[in-house]
Amino acid sequence: MNGFACKASFSASDFFFAGLATPQPTNNTLGSNVVLANVMLVPGLNTLGVSMARVDYAPGGIRPPHTHPRGTEILFVLYGELDVGFITTANVLVSKTIKQGDIFTFPKGLVHFQINNGKEPAAAIVAFNSQNPGVQGIPATLFAATPPVPDSVLSKAFQISCQEVDAIKSKLA
Repeated sequence: MNGFACKASFSASDFFFAGLATPQPTNNTLGSNVVLANVMLVPGLNTLGVSMARVDYAPGGIRPPHTHPRGTEILFVLYGELDVGFITTANVLVSKTIKQGDIFTFPKGLVHFQINNGKEPAAAIVAFNSQNPGVQGIPATLFAATPPVPDSVLSKAFQISCQEVDAIKSKLA
């Protein structure tokens, strides 16, 4: 079902995952790190329609604009403070600053983001109403696709020069 066969035999380990307990390093370009707990890592989630993740953010760390085509996301702040938002299909930005203990919901399929504008690290637990919500990062989708989206398309769509398109592509390669 949903691309994953039901298991004839199973054990408790099919329903267990300890990977969300520990903060992860954020010393990368984006200043964030995501650990997923979906059906690929927790086979017992198959057909249950749920999954989770942990996201750690350095000060200034970001989860760039992205979408989950197969699931709604609800984010719970463990510690720190995040600026979050999504864009409706009418191009309206819905955003808020949230802090420890707060939640924010991102509707299925809508482009959304999170950024830690604070001076301290932040972390969140997210839950999805899908065993495998998928993720499509907007910058990488447009500027790092294989084969590449033609420069002329990106140049015209963003009203920038082809040189600027190439500069963005080189940073995301």
